[in-house]
Amino acid sequence: MESGVEELTEVLARTREEVAKVIIGQERPVTEALIAIFTNHHALVEGVPGIAKTLLVRTLAHVLGCEFARIQFTPDLMPSDITGTNVFDFSRNEFRLMKGPVFTTFLLADEINRAPAKTQAALLQAMQERLVTIDCETISLPANFTVFATQNPIEYEGTYPLPEAQKDRFMLKIRMDCPEREEELSLAGRMLGEDAPERTLAAGAVRCVLTGEQLIRFRQVLEKVLVRPELLAYVVDIIRATRARESVLVGAGPRATQALLLAARAHAALHGRDYVSPDDVKRLAVPALEHRLILRPEYEIEGHTVTEIVEGILQDVAVPR
Repeated sequence: MESGVEELTEVLARTREEVAKVIIGQERPVTEALIAIFTNHHALVEGVPGIAKTLLVRTLAHVLGCEFARIQFTPDLMPSDITGTNVFDFSRNEFRLMKGPVFTTFLLADEINRAPAKTQAALLQAMQERLVTIDCETISLPANFTVFATQNPIEYEGTYPLPEAQKDRFMLKIRMDCPEREEELSLAGRMLGEDAPERTLAAGAVRCVLTGEQLIRFRQVLEKVLVRPELLAYVVDIIRATRARESVLVGAGPRATQALLLAARAHAALHGRDYVSPDDVKRLAVPALEHRLILRPEYEIEGHTVTEIVEGILQDVAVPR
């Protein structure tokens, strides 16, 4: 194994160990969040209230040595509340830029679908180009800028569905489910003592594993993970199959191909391999495609789901040997 990949695997393992001091269970969401971060992409996080979506991102920011900011999206939130604005400074007789919360490294866009499209669109340039334009002035964001946007999957009254162009900019859709009984029992016990998750994070018991500069370096190490030509063809065939499915109204575009390839490569490194296997692709297919596909209404009425469709495609597309 390439030495750089081996070192990256060790760093990822240490990161998961530190995160586990605060987040009980949720191994799959933690893995997918790390994949989004180390591939320099963004993630949509979906789960019921109180499932630790915010705490997960805060903990990852601390462990990876990055700044953290949170925006609570509401119907009256304005684009300038996110990006910032120029304010006239009477003492200096000039305008001064007041930067908004988007100027951070890890940004949690909490309940992003509660704000109208105009406000949601304020994040598009930041997510795609890591730039923010305020009054004709374009300002760069940190190289590690990452958006984690949360949604409540059971409450849609008064919300504004994300447009397809914005959903496509999220590399993965991370589902956070309720913990298993033993995990919930452990959490209940910890809440009564000194090692409650929030208190553990605030007390400094969680170590910082990386700095922002090291994160950039380790991201480059992923390029050493081998993706064989037949694996490239396998991913392309999966994506193209989503467009040919009768039940799918809108299939995945080329950005989905990139997302699935990069996610599979990071998943391989996370599990100590310097090559991508078909299992890596299968493991990330649903998180990479679920938010990108739109089913035909008649199939939705019959109870079909995108997850079911993607799993069916994985069974139909020939796996390379």
